[in-house]
Amino acid sequence: MPRMDSRPLRVVLPGGSGQVGTILARHFQGQGHTVTVLARSPRSAPWRVVEWDAATVGKWADELEGADLVINLAGRSVNCRYTSANRRETKDSRIQSTRILGEAIRQSTRPPKIWMNASTATIYRHAFDRAMDEATGEIGGMEAEAPSSWRFSIEVATSWEDAFFSSATPATRKIALRSAMVMSPDRGGVFDTLLRLVRFGLGGASGSGKQFVSWIHDRDFLESVEYLLLHDDLDGAVNLASPHPVPNAEFMASLRKAWGAYLGLPASAWMLEIGAIFLQTETELILKSRRVVPGRLIDHGFRFSFPDWANAARDLVQRWENGSTGP
Repeated sequence: MPRMDSRPLRVVLPGGSGQVGTILARHFQGQGHTVTVLARSPRSAPWRVVEWDAATVGKWADELEGADLVINLAGRSVNCRYTSANRRETKDSRIQSTRILGEAIRQSTRPPKIWMNASTATIYRHAFDRAMDEATGEIGGMEAEAPSSWRFSIEVATSWEDAFFSSATPATRKIALRSAMVMSPDRGGVFDTLLRLVRFGLGGASGSGKQFVSWIHDRDFLESVEYLLLHDDLDGAVNLASPHPVPNAEFMASLRKAWGAYLGLPASAWMLEIGAIFLQTETELILKSRRVVPGRLIDHGFRFSFPDWANAARDLVQRWENGSTGP
């Protein structure tokens, strides 16, 4: 992979206060680049944090002037019950923040060179039969075997991308990051949550265990973003996921083995439905089969450091035990 320019970059992360934003901010700042996070509720951080409302063009838009890279991560978490109010807020928060960011970029005197906007691997259909890449993957929402409630996440993803690509920013290269779950040892992240199940003896298969899990190791996530930054011929939608998604039962078995626990209680679909109610979330996050692969990255020549889940799980467990966050 080409080396990053030795010149310090200006990186702006709207909505960058969460797990993925922290991973990116920590990485780019560690490389000597200037990082600014745009946040609704600014709090102390090792990098600069500027307040924005994600709804109107304000003083925050000055941060975009001459920026090398903008990665928009803004949006309400989908880890919630799909009530009418939550649906509206989840969808509107993504569309509105993307549109206002596009408007701010359009008004810039020196617009950012690259705008990457978060999207999701969930945009593809519930798939057991074959892998979904950018060229041949089928957008979900009409699967007969999937609950109708799962269509909401597809509506969010497609509306989010529509808002992004319809923004008139001709001087800025745009990439939609269709990312799978980013696995890092950070406390409170998705890997930490899964490992907690294993540690307490609950890390068995979920539902049938046949549904595929798409994931990406945090090192590969960061290196993918850098690769996209360096290659001007890549734009549009790009899948950020390991080339080897695995069935849920195998995924959890590898995680148990990495931890040294060889037994884990499974959870049936009805048990997950009850648990989801108590945890105020949806079973789609666990039961949908996401068989997503990074076709464009692989075809372009990107090489994954952790393409296989067994090796990735061992690395993540070791770093979790050591209290290490950086890949």
